[in-house]
Amino acid sequence: MTKSARSQAFTLTDKVDNPLDLISHLPFRLAVVSNLLALDRDWKIRNLTELEPREMRVLLNIGSYMPIKSADIAYQSRLDSYTVSRAVKKLLALNLIESRQDESKKNVKNLYLNDEGKALYQKLTQAMDERANVLEGVLTDSEKSLFFNMLERVENKAEAILATQAAELIDNGLEAPADQKELIRWHKKTNSQ
Repeated sequence: MTKSARSQAFTLTDKVDNPLDLISHLPFRLAVVSNLLALDRDWKIRNLTELEPREMRVLLNIGSYMPIKSADIAYQSRLDSYTVSRAVKKLLALNLIESRQDESKKNVKNLYLNDEGKALYQKLTQAMDERANVLEGVLTDSEKSLFFNMLERVENKAEAILATQAAELIDNGLEAPADQKELIRWHKKTNSQ
């Protein structure tokens, strides 16, 4: 493996014992790539809407999976339910989505894009697809398949680590915040399928 420009530019400090090599630290590197791929970092995407990234992510989930419940958006995107709830309220206020009572479960609300939301969804997904096609050009089809497989394994392991830590802290008598309870619920859901 060749050294990246960043690894050549930054040398580990001698001012602390055992400094963490961030260039070879998987969670850190994934976070760096995630930062670069954030929807609001892409100027073409940002110019399509005044929405914040969380609202864009929720709108994209609704457009791709409608009818969908807020809890399912949280699970699918790994956003906490509070973040999803805030985004849904904003999207409703902006008249981009609709909330309708589920036909079989009367206490459940399903989310749908309305016509204005569908038009924005199409613009966003077109810009995202253009970026994805260029980005995926660095991978062969088999590498892309392998990469998605590896990402799924890393995601599942990260979820398991966080859910196990949360369960252990609850077992030790601590009161878990809502996002930690969600991690446990998501982990159970993932492993029951």
